Amino acid sequence: MPAIELTSAERKSHLVLAHHLDPVVIIGNDGLSAAVIHETDLALNSHGLIKVRILSGDRHTREVMFHALANQLGAAPVQHIGKLLVLWRPPTIKVKQYDEDRMPGPREFKVLKYSSRGGQRPEMKRVQVLGNQRLTAGGQIKRAKPKQKSVKKSSQKA
Repeated sequence: MPAIELTSAERKSHLVLAHHLDPVVIIGNDGLSAAVIHETDLALNSHGLIKVRILSGDRHTREVMFHALANQLGAAPVQHIGKLLVLWRPPTIKVKQYDEDRMPGPREFKVLKYSSRGGQRPEMKRVQVLGNQRLTAGGQIKRAKPKQKSVKKSSQKA
């Protein structure tokens, strides 16, 4: 994938956002290995804008690594100052998939039971409520009832 080209205004806005970031990926003496490229790709997927620190090499080597990373990962080279590189890639849009057959799962609630005496702490217990149950105002679990159908309305329709 070729690197993304940024305008100067876009580059400035990314520089402002990247100023306070810490390096997420650190490249050691081995240089650009497959593991480093993979970790950089994961970091770009989760963060979008990252800093990379290169521990060794001269300026020309760092410049080559900078552009190689940008080209291989389809990212935009934002900045290269000293041993720090800043890369940006737009976030991918995730499509949520819904399963029509899925039923609601259990939910967990905290139930507080206050003491009749004022100075004591309330008793707290955790309650798990299943999909066919509900929690009453008093903190009890009741089975959810099906909706009542009116006898009058059903006789009128017939």
